[in-house]
Amino acid sequence: MAAARIYKPARTAMQQGLAAARDWVLEFEPQAARTIEPLMGWTSSADTRGQVRLTFATKEEAIAFATRHGIAFRLEEPQEAKVRPKSYAENFKFGRPDRWTH
Repeated sequence: MAAARIYKPARTAMQQGLAAARDWVLEFEPQAARTIEPLMGWTSSADTRGQVRLTFATKEEAIAFATRHGIAFRLEEPQEAKVRPKSYAENFKFGRPDRWTH
């Protein structure tokens, strides 16, 4: 049986919020190597499971789906984002480590 990977995608650098990073994703690992088609040079694969990407609201739903269907999976826990409190006033405080450059 094909192995799958369950993870929570990281947000992109262009996003401010967590809207696209809320769901958990189940993706199948590739079983066959990709081949280059000799005439046109396109990259193709006979593995159709590589096109499947399932999203779930919670980690438990994704795990339950995989176990219910007999899919071996690898769970990747997300790294917690470190929020450093900062304010605009810190740019002007006395004794700041860097010089004011404006």
